Amino acid sequence: MNQGNFNLPPYLKALAVLLLIIVIVFILIIGRSLLVPLFLAGLVSILLTPMSDYIESKKISRVWSTVISLVSGLVFIFGLMSFIVFQIASFGRDLGNVKEKLNVYLVQIDGFISDKFQIETGIGNGIDKHFLLDWVQTHSSSLAEFVFGTIGSLSMVLLLPVFIFFFLLYRDHLTLFLAGLFPRHDKEKVKMEILVLRKVVQSYIVGVLKVMVILAILNTAVLFGLGIKHAIFFGVFAAVLNIVPYLGPLVALVLPVVFAFLTKDGLFYPIGIIVSFQLIQMIEANFLTPKIVGSNVNLNAFATFLGLLVGASIWGVVGMILIIPALAVLRKIFELTDATKPYALLLGEEKNDIDYFKE
Repeated sequence: MNQGNFNLPPYLKALAVLLLIIVIVFILIIGRSLLVPLFLAGLVSILLTPMSDYIESKKISRVWSTVISLVSGLVFIFGLMSFIVFQIASFGRDLGNVKEKLNVYLVQIDGFISDKFQIETGIGNGIDKHFLLDWVQTHSSSLAEFVFGTIGSLSMVLLLPVFIFFFLLYRDHLTLFLAGLFPRHDKEKVKMEILVLRKVVQSYIVGVLKVMVILAILNTAVLFGLGIKHAIFFGVFAAVLNIVPYLGPLVALVLPVVFAFLTKDGLFYPIGIIVSFQLIQMIEANFLTPKIVGSNVNLNAFATFLGLLVGASIWGVVGMILIIPALAVLRKIFELTDATKPYALLLGEEKNDIDYFKE
């Protein structure tokens, strides 16, 4: 009698998986203040690892290479944040100039609704200038708080560089630890798989950053060509939001279109922005992302959309950014064993289905 194998009934297996998912989601929600900087630090440290390796190849110690890489990464991050805050502040100060034209449109809309539906909306009275200016000044003065609020709490900002430092410093130690979790497998093979996963995430982040820079240049050039004020702000804003699939490009399009509609005469400029941005998105989806990012992520649309909803509900904007590389890593992990390959199939593209059943 073989007592070594014990198989649970299918319904108990399904129940165990469901309970595991509930526990994981609960932990993610409760531990947000700690887990968000931990995940962000993991991504940033993976991105900085090649720099640290290069510095160490010049006979510099691990500690100093880590410090140099960390400082370089922090300078870039805070430089980018300062640029975004400055651009938003400049845009916020200019909002008061669109008040008169906005009021004209509100009067026309109010007259149309009143004539057609006999409904008094009150929007024909326009926007109070003092209220608009007070709102802009109040929110412009708290832009730093808004940015920090979007990323997370102040404690998260303080923990982020600490976690990055330790991830870079102990990266080999952590690799050995992960390899030790699979005693039945060859350690060198496990270490190679971990290296592959790290390169997948690294390639994805670098590829996304390259695409983001190209999109920022193309968007800004188009807006400059159309004579839209704050072209740099709108162009960079659209490029950054492109990191959120499907939803990001749509949100990024609305702001410059509305601004052009309120500040320019005629519909040529809003329509020009819509057409130009759509052409840029076609170039990004069919050429830039496949060539630069490649198949490192290769998630299907349903998995991506569902992941964005889950990430947003758990961690907000940061969750939407982190969920895509997290799903990409999960897909690669699921591909390692035959037992979990169906889950990789569920996350991957339909055109690659045959790859999972060749054997």
